[in-house]
Amino acid sequence: MRAILAIICISFLFFSPLAKAQLRFPQPSPAATILQTIGLTEVTLKYHTPGVKSREIWGKLVPYNEVWRTGANEATLITFSDAVKINGENVAAGTYSLFSFPQSSDSCLFILNKNTTLWGTKGYNPQEDVLRVPAQVKEAPFHETFQFSFSNVSQNAGTLSFLWERKEFSVIIEVDTDAKVLAMLQEDLNKAKPNDWQIYAQATNYLISKNTQHELALQWIDKSLTINDNFFNNWIKAQLLAQKEEYEGAVDLCKKAIKLGKKDQEEYKKYESSIERNFSLWKFKRHEGDMN
Repeated sequence: MRAILAIICISFLFFSPLAKAQLRFPQPSPAATILQTIGLTEVTLKYHTPGVKSREIWGKLVPYNEVWRTGANEATLITFSDAVKINGENVAAGTYSLFSFPQSSDSCLFILNKNTTLWGTKGYNPQEDVLRVPAQVKEAPFHETFQFSFSNVSQNAGTLSFLWERKEFSVIIEVDTDAKVLAMLQEDLNKAKPNDWQIYAQATNYLISKNTQHELALQWIDKSLTINDNFFNNWIKAQLLAQKEEYEGAVDLCKKAIKLGKKDQEEYKKYESSIERNFSLWKFKRHEGDMN
């Protein structure tokens, strides 16, 4: 009899409507993550994506002059791997809650807040804001699903937008890629092997491409030449001097690069036409300088 009662009890547990079943259903506002690299800086957004669902959005579902979670469910989170500027305002590296404050059909504030544990706007405290800037608002093609996107991405900037219904809200994110690269170059050079002339030449070439830090570039290329005096680093130094409009030195280094190139014909052929073309150009510019 006890065995029968036990079986009945077990059956009740399995089939009782009170038993907790682990059922999975699609979310009305699915989670989304977007990652964009701007230069060397990663910008990550985690948010939820509500739909229009035939509702009137701006001024109704999303009231004007109230803080909006800018998505659905938990507060939207944005993470910057490095310090950035948003519409010209400094923002430290880290993770922030992202809110917005629609003021009218064509006006909205973009807000970052320190508190990253909120459910929507519940518990939101404006005193914890780290940024409030006006977003650009414009009409857009219909978007049923709320979404973030990036556009106009370059090495130093990108546009972050969120789009829903027929509105697009945008801010500009700027990063100091050159400063980060320079710090990384310094770190790599400090770790370089004593006989690695190439790394100093490559680092110099980067500064030439940015037309910056000429004195530092000169130190680096001279270090490369001290380790191994060859056609390539003489060519790099010639370009640096020409960028500084020191054409006399640039011409002399071109002559030396051409002479040394004969010892490494296979590699030199990759640069021969560029070296000889600039050699002629810089001779002309040197002559112009003499005339003046």
